[in-house]
Amino acid sequence: MSIQPRIPAIRVLMMPRDTNHHGTIFGGVILSYIDQAGAQPVIALGCRRVVTVAMDEVVFHEPVQVGDLVSFYAEVIHTGRTSARVRVTVEADRRDGTAAVMVTQAEVTYVHIDAEGNPVTLPDHPS
Repeated sequence: MSIQPRIPAIRVLMMPRDTNHHGTIFGGVILSYIDQAGAQPVIALGCRRVVTVAMDEVVFHEPVQVGDLVSFYAEVIHTGRTSARVRVTVEADRRDGTAAVMVTQAEVTYVHIDAEGNPVTLPDHPS
């Protein structure tokens, strides 16, 4: 049995333009990336259009610094008829080479929609 390496949905190098007055990255910037990363595995299910309908509580355990390489890991944890729930885990690799730190985790719910914005059944879901 081989263990599959975790592959991030997205990775982002944090830049000075996204800092607050404390010199750390705005939480809202991280939330935006969580939303983008979480959509990736739902799109991989075959959903052409998805919208975010909910994001659970997000607690920041560690600040994100300028220069951190931030990885957003996303996995589908539940599917319904028209929706999918995704867990997104955020880790930051520090510039100083110390171990990666866990920044936050969120569960995000996406709904598969058609061109008019109406919910549609997920691909391969029994109707």
